[in-house]
Amino acid sequence: MALLPVAEALERLLEDAAPLQAECVALMDAADRVLAEPLLALRTQPPFNASAMDGYAVRAEDVASVPARLSVIGMAPAGRGFAGTVGRAQAVRIFTGAPLPAGADTIVIQENARDLGGGSVEVTASTVEGRNIRRLGLDFSKGDVLLEKGRPLDPAALSLAASANHPQVSVVKRPLIAIIATGDELLPPGSDLGPDQIISSNAYGVAAAARSVGASALDLGIAPDRKEAIATLVKQAVDAGADVIVTLGGASVGDHDLVHDVLTGEGMTLDFWKIAMRPGKPLMFGRLGDTRCIGLPGNPVASLVCTQLFLKPLLARLGGRAFRQDMRQARLGATMPANDLRQDYVRAVVKEEAGTPLATPFGVQDSSMLKMLADANGLIVREPFAPPAATGAACSVLMLR
Repeated sequence: MALLPVAEALERLLEDAAPLQAECVALMDAADRVLAEPLLALRTQPPFNASAMDGYAVRAEDVASVPARLSVIGMAPAGRGFAGTVGRAQAVRIFTGAPLPAGADTIVIQENARDLGGGSVEVTASTVEGRNIRRLGLDFSKGDVLLEKGRPLDPAALSLAASANHPQVSVVKRPLIAIIATGDELLPPGSDLGPDQIISSNAYGVAAAARSVGASALDLGIAPDRKEAIATLVKQAVDAGADVIVTLGGASVGDHDLVHDVLTGEGMTLDFWKIAMRPGKPLMFGRLGDTRCIGLPGNPVASLVCTQLFLKPLLARLGGRAFRQDMRQARLGATMPANDLRQDYVRAVVKEEAGTPLATPFGVQDSSMLKMLADANGLIVREPFAPPAATGAACSVLMLR
């Protein structure tokens, strides 16, 4: 199978990806979920003309000249309005959020009034009609579209939904990925390693990346290099309702790279295998019924670079989220040799120098070196067959953080 260009691979991976079905969740559990439909106001806010300040509800004409002495005929705390009508030279003691009493048309703030005792108040500063009043429907009216479909429910959106009287909301189902690591050499962190074993690290970064775009991650652990062991975990993933099965390692061409055979044996239709990129050439993608299968390379850096380029956009699309890679223009901080037929993603440190982003590649780019990836904040993207590049030349950088 010929090497597939990165852009074509991504297009094929995303071509029929659409947001998953909707589900209703309680508003308290809806943080960072994505609306599956527009959110309409179920009420008007404020539902009445309300006082915006603590003070006195009065008629503006009675306080046009100050000082003005008024009779206090009642009180209006929030949640318990005054039932009477404010007449000439009268006032109602009022608090923030309380309904404006009938007859009143303005609020004198309490700093501009002096309680004289005996049911009288002296207004010391005049005010105009409509001052310190929140009008009916100032924020929104019943039936208004408050939030559009596809809006992630951040704190402000959640509070808005609550104020519109929604106890629950319709959101896009979270995509679920099931992660299967493969390899006799792998043990989980904290293990006592034998002389030929290493720690399985990829699942942790892949799961974190999935969660960063709103997906849920199910770690099914490590399968040894036996077809029946891998098949058992694949069946567990399908039974768990995984939208995407992510395998780590075992998808290349070696005698012990068994993932492709197992997945096709379970019914997967292979879409593509092997990408014209470095690191990440042995990426695999196919479909097992309604479940998408992505075989990530076993090398940690390649696995995480492919996760950034392919898995995150797919999960964002399934979850109804907008996703855009953070691509920037920079200058090279070191010379770079000519590139071959594969698109190269070179770990680099990007920093501002004299107002210009400078991207300096690390000298060694082995795809097993995780510390270098952790130290990098960007990937210099070099197109296939790019000529040598001198220090200071323009380059494109995919920012990682």
